[in-house]
Amino acid sequence: MTAIVILSPHSLPLARRLRAALPGSEIHGLAGRVTEAETSFSDTMAHLRSLFAAGRPILGLCAAGILIRAVAPLLDDKQAEPPVLAVTESAVVPLLGGHHGANALARRIAALLGGIAAVTTAGEGAFGIALDEPPTGWSVANPAAAKPIAAALLAGEPVALDVSAGDAAWLGAVPFQESAALTVRVTDRTVVPGNDLVLHPPVLAVGVGCERGASPEELAGLVCDTLAAHGLAEGSVGCIVSVDVKADEAAVHAVAGRLGVPARFFPAATLEAEAPRLITPSEVVFREIGCHGVAEGAALAAVGPAGRLVVAKVKSARCTCAIARAEGTLNAATIGRARGRLTVVGIGPGAEDWRTPEATRAIAEAEDLVGYALYLDLLGEAAAGKDRHHSALGAEEDRVRMALNLAAEGRRVALVCSGDPGIYALATLVFEVMERDPRPDWDRLEVVVVPGLSAMQAAAARIGAPLNHDFCAISLSDLLTPWPMIERRLKAAAEADFVVAFYNPVSQRRRDQLVKARDILLTGRPAATPVVLARNLGRPGETVEVTSLGALEVDQVDMLTLVLVGSSDSRITRTGRVFTPRGYAAKLR
Repeated sequence: MTAIVILSPHSLPLARRLRAALPGSEIHGLAGRVTEAETSFSDTMAHLRSLFAAGRPILGLCAAGILIRAVAPLLDDKQAEPPVLAVTESAVVPLLGGHHGANALARRIAALLGGIAAVTTAGEGAFGIALDEPPTGWSVANPAAAKPIAAALLAGEPVALDVSAGDAAWLGAVPFQESAALTVRVTDRTVVPGNDLVLHPPVLAVGVGCERGASPEELAGLVCDTLAAHGLAEGSVGCIVSVDVKADEAAVHAVAGRLGVPARFFPAATLEAEAPRLITPSEVVFREIGCHGVAEGAALAAVGPAGRLVVAKVKSARCTCAIARAEGTLNAATIGRARGRLTVVGIGPGAEDWRTPEATRAIAEAEDLVGYALYLDLLGEAAAGKDRHHSALGAEEDRVRMALNLAAEGRRVALVCSGDPGIYALATLVFEVMERDPRPDWDRLEVVVVPGLSAMQAAAARIGAPLNHDFCAISLSDLLTPWPMIERRLKAAAEADFVVAFYNPVSQRRRDQLVKARDILLTGRPAATPVVLARNLGRPGETVEVTSLGALEVDQVDMLTLVLVGSSDSRITRTGRVFTPRGYAAKLR
């Protein structure tokens, strides 16, 4: 995860732009100066060193000298160093890790900001490319060989190019000779490189199949052993592919993760279209899922009509694999579909600094944002560049179905909720709809719930510590819960003397439930019990007031108010703060 390091609030607007544009990044701010940051630090030099030692890419919105002096004691292995860049509005300077992503990142940021990327590595300066930083999907078998070959090219010495697989057009600016003592080899074979630089293009598609619940180790072992047995380089695998009913199979994703490539999936009808090209068709497989071969069919579908099968189906106890070679290089993003991901995200009450780093990452990584329009607006710049989908207040099930359907198309979707998604929000409705309306494409999705700061936590923090002993939350809306059930819970809370957080206390048509709830609680606690009325928490117009249970009136509350009622032990301090003792005084006697 990229760390955007800032030392003053002046850099915060730029940091926010970078975070919105770089999925998985987060802002690290100097404590005492920067308040809106996912991570705070007090010792700048020590923090930069810890990030560098952990291999974290660093974007320093500060003087380059600070970055250099911080990481200088750790510089010992060029091949292992992460990207370190000094960034301003007008220039981006990759200081370290140029061939490990820093140069490419510099160009991307410069394009975003309309500035320049001050790339200083010799090869890129002369030819516009780096031999040890090939295009996405390619891999370098022996990075150490890039330096002497680049040096030879810069000195005008002859270097040859040998291409036996893939499209090496990106090397076109380099002045290669027909023959030379040094060679850049582009191949999908495992070779002993010697002094040559070996580049592996993404030309192999590995089709896999497995029984439900097969061991990830078994499938990974089968794939890697099969590649090795046929002299094929793991670095030339462009994707792992299978039939869509395997989109939620852990073994398939595990082998893709081991090889560092995407997993992509096809419907059975697409694989069946490859039946004439299969070497080992199976009637059993056809009867089960509607195609005559999964491993071979998926591999062939991935490489297209011009590709060919180079390894027919190989079997282990519970798994199969086959390998096909494309005529050119593979772009996994255009092959089949990814497994859809639905992340149900809690963004807290609204303020950016109350949003967790995990929620920020989930929003940054999403292609589509689904939610009530107000919640999407609260994201501000974090929603830039995303496809937005919203529905009216009260149309919660419509939003859930929209999010599930988008994810079923193989998209990364964030269903945005205020507060915590599991507290009177949409997380439970996602699972309820999936359970009530079984659909195989929904069942195969990756569904993740990201917690958020709840309104009752925010209200408690604003006023003191009223939730520090036992408490409960009750929604006063009878749209989904019958009032008699709410009333039973209110009576139980009154009898147990819980601190109570009231969600949905009133609406335009519901004006009497709060009064009834107040009167029920008064049967179990004094009229002087403190009540916190927190409105628009973390948003413009925020107010936090304290009244008493006996004085609570419905006109003091609206739909945007969280009502927090203390227990009989809750107290108001001399300075107006509210807290609920937990019993420490008795413990210390």
